[in-house]
Amino acid sequence: MTEQKAIEGCKRQDRISQKYLFDAYSDMMLTLCVRYVKSLPDAEELMLNGFFSFYRSIDRFVYSGTGSLVAWLKKIMINECLMFLRKKGALKMNEERAAEDVPIDSNVADNISAGEIFKLITTLPDGYRTVFNLFAIEGYGHKEIAEMLNIAEGTSKSQLNKARAILQQLVKQNGHYHEQ
Repeated sequence: MTEQKAIEGCKRQDRISQKYLFDAYSDMMLTLCVRYVKSLPDAEELMLNGFFSFYRSIDRFVYSGTGSLVAWLKKIMINECLMFLRKKGALKMNEERAAEDVPIDSNVADNISAGEIFKLITTLPDGYRTVFNLFAIEGYGHKEIAEMLNIAEGTSKSQLNKARAILQQLVKQNGHYHEQ
């Protein structure tokens, strides 16, 4: 079954098409949710809620080629995660001036796997982790992040820079840093 055929089937509420898309993308979407909420049970619930929202609103989706479905699913999952974090009060950030950019030491990431980086990201405080994910992984700009989180653009920049600094320190502490 092709992605486009599965979408058409979902629009007819065909359970086989729904299962096909769920099976194809649930692992990717669960990983995305874990990056935002840390707790696997919470992430699983948010991922399931996201798929429920996806199936409920599928009529509004217009397939525009490879990647369009993943982008739409990611947007739904991110919104689910942000609503969850707002509800639990985890996205309350103090307004801050933009911090100086943290210099990135290119040696820091040389000896660390993507899985190890993922684990370190999940240890960040909620605000730092959320901004880092939105900026560094999802590719949103600071203006978009500020609007999504209802914060100042400078606060988004500051949260990102602090997240980067903490991640660099964690990498060094965990023995993955080798000076040249």
